[in-house]
Amino acid sequence: MKRKIEVFTAGCPVCKPVVELVQSMACSNCEVEVYDLSKQTDPEFYTDKLKQYKVTVLPTVIVNGQKVDIAEGGITREQLSQAGVGQLI
Repeated sequence: MKRKIEVFTAGCPVCKPVVELVQSMACSNCEVEVYDLSKQTDPEFYTDKLKQYKVTVLPTVIVNGQKVDIAEGGITREQLSQAGVGQLI
């Protein structure tokens, strides 16, 4: 079973490095889905996802349904690794 990684972004320059970091760390056991809120094709779907995960800050990364804690300086490689991103199952 693949690890599901969901990245919520505003499509801005602050979010782009997080998206790139997640994508660069992802392995064959990772399924990455990026939700760019600036390009909402299905607003109800996005709203439901944001409520489900209690997303209040962007960017936010969810790994297998669990929100990655955001450090003071933003999401780090270490946090993503601890959450299982890029690790073979």
